[in-house]
Amino acid sequence: MILKTVDERVYLKLIEMKDAEKIFKLTHNSRNYLRKWLPWVDTTTGIEDTKAFIRACISKYDEDKHMIMMVILYKDDVVGVAGYNQIDWLNKTAYIGYWLAEECQGFGIMTKVVKALTNYAFTEAELKKVAIRPAENNEKSRAIPERLGFIEECRVSDADWIYDHSIDHIVYSVTKKS
Repeated sequence: MILKTVDERVYLKLIEMKDAEKIFKLTHNSRNYLRKWLPWVDTTTGIEDTKAFIRACISKYDEDKHMIMMVILYKDDVVGVAGYNQIDWLNKTAYIGYWLAEECQGFGIMTKVVKALTNYAFTEAELKKVAIRPAENNEKSRAIPERLGFIEECRVSDADWIYDHSIDHIVYSVTKKS
C-alpha cells in the first residue's frame, strides 16, 4: 500500500512483514557503507533480525497511528527506510531517521523523502518541530537537513557507539511556520 507519493518515481509505504527479505538484502548489500554510521548493522545478521525490527515498527505504528517507519521505493524497488524514530507528542516534536542504499545516493531521493516526512509532521500530525540527528562526519546525511533549511542546534557528544569508537551527532531542526 502506497501511503505517500513523493514524486513520480519515489514513494513511501508503511513497512510490512512482507518487506523483510528485501530490506535484509538491501542492508546486507550495503553493510560496509551503513556500518560507518549505524550501530545496528553488525547485529543484523539474518532475516529474523529484520523481522524483529519490522514487528517493533508495526507495534509503534499501532500505538501512534502516524507514519512511523516507511519503506522507500524508487522506481518500484526498495532502496531504503525512513520515518520517525520518535514522536514526542507532549512537545509536538518528531525525530526523523533514515538510511539509503549507497548506490541510490546522489539522486535527491532522501532529500525529497525528508521533505515529505517534514510536511506530513506539520500538516497531518499537527506537530510543531522536526529534528534530525546525523553523525557529525556523515556529510551526505548532514547535507539533507541543511538543504531543506533546518537550523543546526547543537552537538551531542558520544551519541552512538559504532563498534570500536563513539561518534557525535549534530542536531538540526525546523519549526512549523505560523
